[in-house]
Amino acid sequence: MLDLKWIRDHPDDLDAGLRRRGQDPMAAAILDLDARHRQAQTELQDLQTTRNEASKAIGEAKRKGENASAQMAEVGRIKDSMAALEDRARDLSDELDDLLAGLPNLPGPDVPDGPDETANALLRDHGEPRRTNFQAKQHFELGEDLGLMDFDRAAKLSGARFVVMRGAVARLHRALAQFMIDLHTTEHGYTEVAPPYLVRDHVLYGTGQLPKFGEDLFRTQEGFWLIPTAEVPLTNLVAGDILDELELPVRVTALTPCFRSEAGASGKDTRGMLRQHQFDKVELVSIAHPDHSDDELERMTSCAEEVLKRLGLAYRVMVLSTGDTGFGARKTHDIEVWLPGQGAYREISSCSNMWDFQARRMKARFRPAEDKGTRFLHTLNGSGVAVGRCLIAVMETYQRADGSIEIPEVLRSYMGGRAEIGTDG
Repeated sequence: MLDLKWIRDHPDDLDAGLRRRGQDPMAAAILDLDARHRQAQTELQDLQTTRNEASKAIGEAKRKGENASAQMAEVGRIKDSMAALEDRARDLSDELDDLLAGLPNLPGPDVPDGPDETANALLRDHGEPRRTNFQAKQHFELGEDLGLMDFDRAAKLSGARFVVMRGAVARLHRALAQFMIDLHTTEHGYTEVAPPYLVRDHVLYGTGQLPKFGEDLFRTQEGFWLIPTAEVPLTNLVAGDILDELELPVRVTALTPCFRSEAGASGKDTRGMLRQHQFDKVELVSIAHPDHSDDELERMTSCAEEVLKRLGLAYRVMVLSTGDTGFGARKTHDIEVWLPGQGAYREISSCSNMWDFQARRMKARFRPAEDKGTRFLHTLNGSGVAVGRCLIAVMETYQRADGSIEIPEVLRSYMGGRAEIGTDG
């Protein structure tokens, strides 16, 4: 959420930031609503003062034995007016809160302008995309030919966008997840957390999924929401807290399933595991000092990159344009891995600096060591990385002409020493 005081002081900057995102200006509407809300509050305070004075006059009249019926009638009229004003002020406050909650974060000055992913900028690349002297297969072709991926049976169980994995592919999927979480906790300084997978409304509001993106989520009949990413519970660990500056940065990670309705993905990536309703992901979350969050974004991105480097996968890092940056992010790095079966780079990680956007919604602050008062924290999140998409990249990168798959050296200890996946499963 953006700071209302900042909007009052910088209305032109708000509209300029929204235009960069391809959205209409909102400053005039917000300031008008804010002015009406403040006017209602002022009128309410004035009536409160008048009522207090009238109440004192009633007491004085009674002490003198005088008739106070006129003053008492006036107090009754004031109370009725106050009740109406309270309702009006509350309605204006709710309307203002809803308007502010629907505003996206404003892009940083170094974010490239553009309408969509076509304007994303290459930051760096690593490794040479693998080329084969045979027709490379996509992961679902490899998995089905090996008898270790079954999309038809998954569809019988749950419908489209699910998969049943078996045998060595299921173990490879698990090995990748364990490798990632071990790397981030033992070498990158993240603390492992096992969070709930079901959360309440206010938790999703804190990270910005609600109220705007409810259709992208799954909700239970009991009012819980299935998490779309571990970013949601991990970031909310500091909701409502005031941390000491010396506690920063807080770095946590979790391996969790993620659940997404893919409401806007009709017709996209309908084959295979690229876009599913349920998938596993290792999430990285940092709670940072505002002066250091830009550096923390670079660090987080490098941690995600290290996963792909050790797996020997070619990738590139893109800075997302204003039109492709997510609702709550100020700046985002997407890591795209090379998929030989598709002959294309596809997103495998997204690392974002949210600045104080989520912290304001969550009321998460810190107490500076040498200053009075508190400041809002900066929050960052990133994939470290999506396990299913990493499985896809490994299968397609390490496939052989006969349909078998070599297992990267770094994963073999997690696979019981196994060096390949053959037709024997």
